[in-house]
Amino acid sequence: MQARRRAVRERPGVVVRRTPLIDERLADVVGVLFAQSVKLRYRGSALGIVWSALSPLAMAVVYASIFGQTFARFYGGSVLLYGAAVYIGLTLIGFFIAATTECSSVLVQNGGLLNKVRIPFEAFPLATVAAHAFQLLAGSVPLMIVLSIAMNHDIGHALLLIVPLASLMMLAAGAGIFISGVGVFFRDTPHLYELATFFLWVTSPVFYPAAIVPHRLQQFLVYNPLYPILTTARDLVLTPSLPPLWLFALGLAEGALALVLGIAAFAAMRGRFMDHV
Repeated sequence: MQARRRAVRERPGVVVRRTPLIDERLADVVGVLFAQSVKLRYRGSALGIVWSALSPLAMAVVYASIFGQTFARFYGGSVLLYGAAVYIGLTLIGFFIAATTECSSVLVQNGGLLNKVRIPFEAFPLATVAAHAFQLLAGSVPLMIVLSIAMNHDIGHALLLIVPLASLMMLAAGAGIFISGVGVFFRDTPHLYELATFFLWVTSPVFYPAAIVPHRLQQFLVYNPLYPILTTARDLVLTPSLPPLWLFALGLAEGALALVLGIAAFAAMRGRFMDHV
């Protein structure tokens, strides 16, 4: 068999086609699916993109009302500062969970289209993450930027927000594309992933400060891929000092690694998709 393949490769005039890791048409298809998703998401909505900022803001008010007096001592005695920290955490982890959860069944839901039209499979999870990213960047991030400038009077802090946000986008894209591939073979994936995201939510210092975690367990918070992202974003918005460089680097490294591994795993699974969608 190997000799036969070698003969085909060496035969003059014969072009051996290799399946690319990423389809050349991917960007165009993602753009079309992204535009369609954004239009459907806000069709008939009076406030549209504003809801993406109002929802975590309302939840942050509730958390501040319940836990504000208890946790304010970790934020200079300020309930408002605690509420702002909760808002940032809810915004970022909410984006990650919503985007990746939708990805877990996106290929199965579009199985009919995939069986009729030759579309790059990975376009669907990537467009899903892109639509949620647009909602985050257009709805909540402007408020974070304004809050950062108001708190620190330094536009540099606001500009550096691009680092944790880029890390978050890469992490969500990598996780989303991987979980979408797994969802093709295991239809219980959305339910199992819901449990996984609940565990991620509980182990992320979103509504509670990391300082209340027992010291022997605090070291394990670093293994949560969202921890460096949440921490750097909060520090850039709420404190005059810059986060340590290793937190910036850790967030970027984890995001890039998740994206590379997600694409590689998806490429390995892609050849068997048509038998299951």
